[in-house]
Amino acid sequence: MTTWTARDIVDQQGRTFVVTGANSGLGAEAAKALAKAGAHVVLACRDVGKGRAVAADLGSNVEVRRLDLADLSSVREFADSVDGLDVLVNNAGVMAVPLRRTADGFEMQIGTNHLGHFALTGLLLGRIRDRVVTMSSTMHKIGTIDLDDLNWERRPYKRWPAYGQSKLANLLFTYELQRRLAATGSKVKALASHPGYAATNLQSHTESIQGRIMTLANPVIAQSAEMGVLPMLYAATVPDAIGGSYLGPSSLFETRGYPKVVGSSRKSRDERVAGQLWSLSEQLTDITYTYA
Repeated sequence: MTTWTARDIVDQQGRTFVVTGANSGLGAEAAKALAKAGAHVVLACRDVGKGRAVAADLGSNVEVRRLDLADLSSVREFADSVDGLDVLVNNAGVMAVPLRRTADGFEMQIGTNHLGHFALTGLLLGRIRDRVVTMSSTMHKIGTIDLDDLNWERRPYKRWPAYGQSKLANLLFTYELQRRLAATGSKVKALASHPGYAATNLQSHTESIQGRIMTLANPVIAQSAEMGVLPMLYAATVPDAIGGSYLGPSSLFETRGYPKVVGSSRKSRDERVAGQLWSLSEQLTDITYTYA
């Protein structure tokens, strides 16, 4: 696994992938690699124009559809348009943005990064044939799930702890989904990944001094988006990837390198909190999971 790259993706002809946030960054790189491997790729994008610009160079086996994860009505509309898929890649996200609310009143980071993808996965689950891959981050380690104030309605808002909470939620969701799928005898798998420190446009959208610093530092210390996407591609395509695995870069404290299975924080393995977060997420999104 130590030198696995996108060139090692096995033939994906006849397989359909939905990649959220595929109009830029890691999502665009994933769409390019999957299309090159022969997959039918649905670029699920809030900005359809940018999505079409990415798709223009990928041939006829890709399509662009609108998906705004910060609006549950958009999530439902998108899910209704999907007949079947092999792999759902929950990639889209926002990072360390100022306090904003989604169309449904959720704090933007937990609403987009977790609740939007939780809703999308639940709506599509009966049509997913192979696996669900969800993007997390090493920043999950600074996160704490506040079940009494998940949406920062009472606490003073802090953008980085809010981001950490959303990325911790991504891992709790993945591990809990895998447990529930396994318990029902489903062949569908749930995996998670993180890109290390990869140069994308995510850092430039924080509207903060930290974002400006990261944008300036990217050319010097960050690995490329092509390298950052490898853990996600490995999780999404390697046939014997194990459900419940968390993939990340192999070198320099998981900031760069080829993909490998990595560990996660003790908080991410808390099954009690995972179950409570699951119940709260179903309540907030009004979506109850059913398993084939």
